[in-house]
Amino acid sequence: MKILVPVKRVIDYNVKVRVKADQSGVDLTNVKMALNPFCEIAVEEAVRLKEAGKATEVVVVSIGSKSVQEQLRTALALGADRAIHLETDIELDSLQVAKLLHKLMEKEQPELVIIGKQAIDSDNNQTGQMLAALAGIGQGTFASKVELTAGNKVQVTREVDGGLQTVELSLPAVVSTDLRLNEPRYASLPNIMKAKRKPLDVIPAAELGVELVSKVKVLKVAAPAGRTGGITVESVAELVDKLKNEAKVIQ
Repeated sequence: MKILVPVKRVIDYNVKVRVKADQSGVDLTNVKMALNPFCEIAVEEAVRLKEAGKATEVVVVSIGSKSVQEQLRTALALGADRAIHLETDIELDSLQVAKLLHKLMEKEQPELVIIGKQAIDSDNNQTGQMLAALAGIGQGTFASKVELTAGNKVQVTREVDGGLQTVELSLPAVVSTDLRLNEPRYASLPNIMKAKRKPLDVIPAAELGVELVSKVKVLKVAAPAGRTGGITVESVAELVDKLKNEAKVIQ
């Protein structure tokens, strides 16, 4: 069984994000980039399925400029077998990404796609759902447990508002990962060296027949308002008064 894992290059979650002076976007100058944390979880789950003998190949794919190859090599060091770089310098939205991944699915024919539920930069939480819809296959989102079962099916335990929900999907299917699915491993030095020799194919995204024009226009990006310091109140009555008349969060 082949598993396809899309991954994304994002600002490292430990880095404090800076907004450009003209508010046109986030300043990426000299900023440390990393593999999206939800994508790390997706790679880890795919590798675990292979280690358990339930998958034969793990293929990672990323879309973007040449710089995404750094994150592809990281995924290879985590245990993926080969990587595909869909190269483009155009900034794409979720729908264009899903369309490109769908074209790649038609070429690679994976039985299972495991994708992070969202990227920590845009936080859209859309690509997995769009990909499943375009491919006309089942989807299990927000997965906290993934288990391949008899009859060419996958059982996905989902995290929902009311608790947990378990769904069973026929393969091929798309699964999006939540935080509690697993804890990704660290790439060891020997595996980092091995990753340099693993195959990484570069395909111009324009060759896949998808219109590479984003339908989403960013009007303005602003940093969140800074938090003000708290105050100490002398009594419950004073607290209620401030919540009602100053904060206006109760009536």
